[in-house]
Amino acid sequence: MTPTILDGVAVSTMDGRGTEHAFGHVVFEDGRITAVGPGQAPKPTGPHTWVDGSGCLVTPGLVNTHHHLYQWATRGYAQDATLFEWLTTLYPVWRGLDAEVTHAAASAGLAKLALTGCTTAADHHYVFPREGGDQFEALVGAGRKIGIRLHAIRGSMDRGESHGGLPPDNLVEETEAALVATEQAIDDHHDPSPDALVKVAVGPCSPFSVSQELMTGAAELARRKGVRLHTHLAETLDEEDQCQAEFGCSPTEYAERVGWLGDDVWLAHTVHLSPDAVKKLGATSTGSAHCPTSNGRLGTGIAPVRDLLDAGAPVGLGVDGAASNESCGMVEELHQAVLQARQRGGPKALDVREALWLGTMGGARCLGRADEIGSIEPGKLADLAVWRLDGLDHAGIDDPVAALVLGPLPRLKLLLVGGRVVVDDGELRTASESDLARDLRAASARLKVTR
Repeated sequence: MTPTILDGVAVSTMDGRGTEHAFGHVVFEDGRITAVGPGQAPKPTGPHTWVDGSGCLVTPGLVNTHHHLYQWATRGYAQDATLFEWLTTLYPVWRGLDAEVTHAAASAGLAKLALTGCTTAADHHYVFPREGGDQFEALVGAGRKIGIRLHAIRGSMDRGESHGGLPPDNLVEETEAALVATEQAIDDHHDPSPDALVKVAVGPCSPFSVSQELMTGAAELARRKGVRLHTHLAETLDEEDQCQAEFGCSPTEYAERVGWLGDDVWLAHTVHLSPDAVKKLGATSTGSAHCPTSNGRLGTGIAPVRDLLDAGAPVGLGVDGAASNESCGMVEELHQAVLQARQRGGPKALDVREALWLGTMGGARCLGRADEIGSIEPGKLADLAVWRLDGLDHAGIDDPVAALVLGPLPRLKLLLVGGRVVVDDGELRTASESDLARDLRAASARLKVTR
């Protein structure tokens, strides 16, 4: 491949020094960044592709650390419910999931992520109806179709209502069957290479839908196979009360007890953490996927992001499932992260560059890919978002990063994954948006019938 030069563009690298260029360039070739710097790029002597970046800001592609893509087929349900009420409303609907519905929902969700600057997404799929076909293959297939990097988390639940869990008994798996299926998903789909488009992680759903045996077995499996671990933790006060009643400890203490703290683990939400729990996550380099919009939609509380960052814990951003965040765009999470942090800790609790760091390098750390993605540096993968900031919505905003984080969603000039074009001039290039919308409408209608 010939080199591509993105020239005359504002650059926010998100590197360790916070390097930015008001007028700079980025060069990439064979899927990797080869140069970044101020001013115009030196003209190569051989063939090359030149892209005019005037009026634009280039950032690393955004990294979504927590999603449930199948939920794109069930948006708008249980609008005023608590988390537990929301789950008990939706579990009977999700019994109707099959591979076709999951593929349609995941394809639409990944397309939306791409159109809002996301180049890497972690999806936690833990609902496997017995007649639902190959749900995991449907998810992975959607990732390959849309073309962004997918961390497919093979979730599981083995604790139904008859054993004190929230899911219906006919929506959970047997413990051993869940572990066997998880290992098979790793063997079938996990790519350990640095430029992988698909990686697999292990993800029992949460302490209130999973047995202790599955939690410990999943941790052992993940470490034997060399993959990462993900689960929900400390999302609500109800969970805190349940953990104290059942296990005599907090959710974080329970996670430590079953082997779920460490630098190969990232946890979704972590809203209700004691100061000691915050220190524990920092000391063990356990990651946190902060989901501000979903937390607000469900009224679960505001996560202690500033405290976690100060403790040294990796913190990324997550869109969460479309059934608790109907907008499902990544830039909105940058914006909401700033607002929620400041509601909790005042106007200096989180600045716009820290928010962008959460959505790029913070997410890369959570997913164990900080050496590959998350910043614009030579040698890293050319996962780049090029944002138009020269229109009415952003004209005159002095700081381009503030324009991105605090202003309306900008139109993407380009979204590149390993140098491959996924979005061009605001339009998805890997699939038809109208076809995706048609398939999603049909999938949603099918699930309504099964309620």
